[in-house]
Amino acid sequence: MPIENMGHEHEIEPQFGLPERLPSGEVLVWQGSPDVRALANSAFHFKKLVAYFALLALACAWPVIQSGFDPMALVVALKWIVPIAFIGLATVWTLAYMTARTTVYTLTNKRMVMRVGVVLTVSFNFPLKQIASADVRRLANGFGDITLALKGSDRIAWVHLWPSVRAWRITKPEPTLRAVADVEALSLKLREAWASETGLSGAPMASMRDAEQASPNLQVSPT
Repeated sequence: MPIENMGHEHEIEPQFGLPERLPSGEVLVWQGSPDVRALANSAFHFKKLVAYFALLALACAWPVIQSGFDPMALVVALKWIVPIAFIGLATVWTLAYMTARTTVYTLTNKRMVMRVGVVLTVSFNFPLKQIASADVRRLANGFGDITLALKGSDRIAWVHLWPSVRAWRITKPEPTLRAVADVEALSLKLREAWASETGLSGAPMASMRDAEQASPNLQVSPT
């Protein structure tokens, strides 16, 4: 079964998160969306942006601080950087919020479906038999990302999946379930569904990597 890209507006979905109702013999295993806070911090680097603007503000205010605290001089020194920081951070948080609200990941016993897109909503259908491996990246508070490596030569444009895609894998993008809750439980469900559908047994999905680790160490199936 090839990857299917089905444009669809979620307001008229026949079944939530799916472009069509599940056919006979296919059952829903799990469905969820990214957590706004976890998505903002992991995919949109919100905390790093806060630190960046804080350093800019400190750099602007430092001459005033060194010369003696003058409230009016401090206001003048910060009159540009503070509004810019507020607008920038508000924009990034809003984008993360809208992304989380419009993104739905669905795992069935046959496939993984990703409904993505804030303005133009599209659904990507990934048959479990076409998934070669899965990499789990653990975030804080039980949240995490699950990246899917696909078999075959089918390609999806990186920009069409963003931010539900692994960073820097441009030539062969890897779809990624971003900032999902209880990632360990979901990884086990994915492994069980994959093994049942393919008839193969993969390596356990209990092995995780922390957000700061770069190298993958998790495989769903032998390659």
